[in-house]
Amino acid sequence: MAAPTSNDERLLTPGEVAALFRVDPKTVTRWASAGRIGSIRTPGGHRRFRESEVRSLLADLTSEATLPPAHA
Repeated sequence: MAAPTSNDERLLTPGEVAALFRVDPKTVTRWASAGRIGSIRTPGGHRRFRESEVRSLLADLTSEATLPPAHA
């Protein structure tokens, strides 16, 4: 279970983020390493992701995927 941050924002595990994006958890870890998504390290060295940031990224990608093609 993810622990809340000081401002009570839920932190998601790589597995939880992966389920939202329908990708493998290792893909989420690669995205974090590449800077595509922000992550926080726990004292034990595990990655956690801010739920608001994850949902915002998911919304952006979903809206891009449903936009009609641009005409030149």
